[in-house]
Amino acid sequence: MLRLVALLGLSFLFFLPAARSQEKEEISFELRLSKETLGVNERVRADFVMNRDGDNFIPPDFDGFRVLMGPSQSISSSWINGVRSYSKTYSYTLAPLEKGTFTIGQGTIVIEGETYKTIPKKITVTDAVDRPDGEPTAEDIADQNLHLVAEVSNTRPYMNEPISVVYKLYVSPSIVVSNFRPLDNPKYNNFWSQDIAFSKYNIQEGTYQGQPYRYVVLKRVVLYPQKSGSLEIEPLALDVSLEVPTNKRDFFGGRIYTKTNKVVSAGKRTIEVKPLPEQGKPSDFSGAVGDFNFEVSTSKNALNASESMQAKVTVRGTGNLKLFQLPKLTLPSALEVYEPEFKENVSTTLTGMQGEITEEYTIVPTYQGKYPIPAVNFTYFNPDSEKYERLTSKEITINVLEGPTADSGPVSPVSSVAKNVVRGGEQFYFIKLQPNLKPRKWTTFFGSNYHLGWLFAPLLLIPLFVLLRKKREAIERDVEGNRIKRANRLAKRYLSQARKTLGEKDAFYIALEKALHNYLKAKLKIETSDFSKDKIRDLLSDKGIAAETMEAFTELLVNCEMARYSPFSKVQMQQDYEKASEVITALDKEL
Repeated sequence: MLRLVALLGLSFLFFLPAARSQEKEEISFELRLSKETLGVNERVRADFVMNRDGDNFIPPDFDGFRVLMGPSQSISSSWINGVRSYSKTYSYTLAPLEKGTFTIGQGTIVIEGETYKTIPKKITVTDAVDRPDGEPTAEDIADQNLHLVAEVSNTRPYMNEPISVVYKLYVSPSIVVSNFRPLDNPKYNNFWSQDIAFSKYNIQEGTYQGQPYRYVVLKRVVLYPQKSGSLEIEPLALDVSLEVPTNKRDFFGGRIYTKTNKVVSAGKRTIEVKPLPEQGKPSDFSGAVGDFNFEVSTSKNALNASESMQAKVTVRGTGNLKLFQLPKLTLPSALEVYEPEFKENVSTTLTGMQGEITEEYTIVPTYQGKYPIPAVNFTYFNPDSEKYERLTSKEITINVLEGPTADSGPVSPVSSVAKNVVRGGEQFYFIKLQPNLKPRKWTTFFGSNYHLGWLFAPLLLIPLFVLLRKKREAIERDVEGNRIKRANRLAKRYLSQARKTLGEKDAFYIALEKALHNYLKAKLKIETSDFSKDKIRDLLSDKGIAAETMEAFTELLVNCEMARYSPFSKVQMQQDYEKASEVITALDKEL
């Protein structure tokens, strides 16, 4: 019995210091790296280790790295000589995105009600090393068998000559792509651009660097350079999920695949844009580049005065059809001419725009006679022949059969701006010899009909006041009508500056773009001047705006941007002004 008591006492003496040491052990939470210097094609493991159990672990932002695996959690607990050892670890496997020096920031965790943070550590990423792990990793296999390519049809175009960019993802037959998503869509600064839409992705067979590959076309876009010199096309980047083969095999001898992610980029492309030659450049050149036909036609050649007819100026062919102005008709002053109506029937393919654009004039003759429509010149630059070419329409004679005869001399030609026509009539009159003057009679005001009328007028106006009051109450109850009126007033307020500058292209579109941004800023209480068109579209979509309204708003912003590099007619400015008023009114209804 005494021996048992002695043993218990001895055990107590041995365990007591261990227990106290455990109680006195400080809490630790630290970051451990498998290596602090590695090649850009190597991997690093980051372990967040703590000696007590914790909750609410928050990892840092791994800037400069892509997380391949993690977080994986492991726990170790043991007793050695009566001393308890505990460790809990959160692990990540990281791959560097580029060379340089990067910092793994602070991770945080809550242990026993207190927050603990790790000390940041730096990692140096150097050039790629040869087979760092002895055999190719999944990332290495992906690098060798996955390629994103931007195919440019022409790297040395003339200004306003179309080029196409086709983005293709090439995949080797040895790997399997399960999914991909774009990380950043390229911006085409200093280009007029239009995407060529397609309904689905089609897998096709092809070759890449002489080897058989499968590929899929991801994006097709047509660009018209608006500046000469070296212009850059930003890269398209994708995050691709794929499966790559390993050296392991399953029970039946089949190859085992492992999943990984790979970011691929098409890389920047530089386009050397040649300026249009100055030598031989006609004075009436308006920026047309391509291969065109030109025609001036009328709906009729003979009519009576006060009847109407149409004259069309048409350009058809292939080229930058949306980026230049049509030549104007010059007509005699005896023909009343209205502002032309612009029409276009243009489609865009990988070879560029093709179709026709037309301005249709409505003409009303005032006097009888024969009136010529002089020949009109249209000048364009042909990239194939590298020369300026001129097309001239035929002179057309309009025969006005019936109507008044002009008293004045020969009619001079004037430009085709809408105008008022001075009609026939006497210009001078003889002095009257018999004035037919009559004596004026004086009558007293009091007791007269005027006196009685002014006396009883207030009584007669009472029913009118009642009607006006009821009308006002009805208007106040018309909530939707009042909202529309307020929206119209709102559009006029924001677009007042743009209206003042109609006809001045640069000032008008600067004011129009500012008005659109100011409206969103005032309506949504946000700053939109730094927003791209895509971000504004997403913002409006989140607010439940109709797709047609969003498309119209975005198209206006595109026109404002395109106006910096392209000529715009007053007709187009008037159309954009009216469209902006409608869009702001529609947005105010939906917001």
